[in-house]
Amino acid sequence: MLENYDDLQQSYGRCLREKNFIERFYEIFMVSHPDIAPMFAKTDFNTQRLALRRGISAGIEHASGSRLAENTVKRMAEVHSRKGRVPVPPSLYRYWVESLVTAVSETDPQADDKLLERWRKGMNKVISSFTERY
Repeated sequence: MLENYDDLQQSYGRCLREKNFIERFYEIFMVSHPDIAPMFAKTDFNTQRLALRRGISAGIEHASGSRLAENTVKRMAEVHSRKGRVPVPPSLYRYWVESLVTAVSETDPQADDKLLERWRKGMNKVISSFTERY
């Protein structure tokens, strides 16, 4: 049976109402591991912020079992695979998840331990897809 992650979509909506949510995520993420910031040295952050906004939404839908989101997540995973345009070692994904959870905890006024654990669970489903395609 598929799991519903509407609670994450609602939480994400609350986070996006705060204008600095995506920027705050990147502040946290960049300092979470020494290998991460150099990976973004030549990044156009206007494009990157938009890609992340879409990617998180697709990730939530993918965790819920959406076939439409499955293709989006597959394309994102290929970009970050060993042979992709921007390879990301699977060992770094946990920093992405924890940075996202921290940003949610700071931004969503309704975030509690249960909701943050749901974020981890949902995003780890996405990370599993990325890792499989690495």
